[in-house]
Amino acid sequence: MAPLVHYGQYTDEINSNRPGKSMSAFSVGKSIFQVESGIYGIKENHSLLNYDANGFGLDLTLRYGAIVEQLEFIGELQYQNENFVQQTISTNRSALKQTVFGAKYLIYDPFKNYQKKVNIYSWKANRGFDWHQMIPAVSIFAGANFTFSNNPYSFSPEPSISPKIMFITQNHFGDGRWVFVTNVIADYLTTEYPSYGYVLTLTRGFNKQWSGFIENQGYKSDFYSDAIVRGGAAYLFGKNIQIDASISSSLKTTPSILYGGVGFSWRYDGNYKEVHMKLDKKGGSKSEKKATKKAAKKSKKAKI
Repeated sequence: MAPLVHYGQYTDEINSNRPGKSMSAFSVGKSIFQVESGIYGIKENHSLLNYDANGFGLDLTLRYGAIVEQLEFIGELQYQNENFVQQTISTNRSALKQTVFGAKYLIYDPFKNYQKKVNIYSWKANRGFDWHQMIPAVSIFAGANFTFSNNPYSFSPEPSISPKIMFITQNHFGDGRWVFVTNVIADYLTTEYPSYGYVLTLTRGFNKQWSGFIENQGYKSDFYSDAIVRGGAAYLFGKNIQIDASISSSLKTTPSILYGGVGFSWRYDGNYKEVHMKLDKKGGSKSEKKATKKAAKKSKKAKI
């Protein structure tokens, strides 16, 4: 008979997208600011074009929750510097390989207004498979790629702005220890070489501090296509800081790519105010103000 309390997307501990490349369905929470950054080394070899490239890069992602709990604004920057060698000719190239700004919105949350029922008469029923966990959280991301002029990593020397959209799902299995995230991506849509891809990430929480993940990423366009496998681990320092390490490898030799890196994530939640929403026993939401007024009216009738 006691009312339930539903909280917003904010969690007690930081929830970072690193070290994988997929984007989670849930936002950081209203008024939360989060930084996710890292450095990586990369080695590349093309068996047909006969070139080698070695270098390093920096990743930076800025996330901010605003207006409503479900909405998050995102900025992604990737800088890469490498030495490119082909037929004894060596050149150095460096630039912002990727610059993306956009927003993500949670369309559907399977945990909202949901309470797992306990069968006090059956131990087997309580231990059985929970089919509700097959229902994913669903989000969409919409943003834009900003490509600057004379970018050595671009298919065109001209500057451009092009749309990027993503469809995101997220499932929690086994009381949250396993998390499966799917991203379906359409990128550079208005350019001469639109790109389409996916990211599949499976994460396992081992204890309060350690988690590990495996990931498969693929993308295809007339300019460049590849398939990459990735794995790594993350360690939680306190509730607002996480460090991570990962290694990635392509599945083909045109080119073959191997890179690994380390990074950290940090969030500032000093301005966050918890969102409380009372639920009645039918699962419908009621504001605290309405619930208080209703209780007062019942109390008055009882006295009369």
